[in-house]
Amino acid sequence: MEERLKKIKLLILDVDGVLTDGRIIFDSNGVESKFFNVKDGHGIKMLQRAGIEVGIISGRESVVVANRAAELGIGQVYQKSLDKLVPYRQMLEATGLGDQEVAFMGDDIIDIPIMRRVGFASAPADAVAEVVPFAHFVARNRGGWGAVREICDLLLKAQGSWDSVTSRYYV
Repeated sequence: MEERLKKIKLLILDVDGVLTDGRIIFDSNGVESKFFNVKDGHGIKMLQRAGIEVGIISGRESVVVANRAAELGIGQVYQKSLDKLVPYRQMLEATGLGDQEVAFMGDDIIDIPIMRRVGFASAPADAVAEVVPFAHFVARNRGGWGAVREICDLLLKAQGSWDSVTSRYYV
């Protein structure tokens, strides 16, 4: 697992069920809400400080996702992607990276095609059972509850960036 993690230069994340707990809330005016975990967001920022790029591919389209991505400085955001391999290939082309340099976290069967190709595939603890055989790592935490932070921390530690990225917190 560590050898796979050492090669990663891009982490791609699904949204519903990975960055969120999968719930989609609409108020009486039809305004959508999602719950994001601040620890996941901090993990993403630490990855970026270590030089690992982060992208999003989501099957749904949501202003909330665009806003969260902008807040986190995630530039490559593909929404309304029912065939997730299309934006995945676009990301590879844009970055010049190969499959082995990409990590992905997904939670449902729509994510399997990418999971089969990337160098490091992961899933939150509550991913559907069909996804688990394609994951190199299954987080202890559920989607929206710290699963993304787990993969961020794994990447930072495997690549030897943990101490340099976190040293500012120990002074």
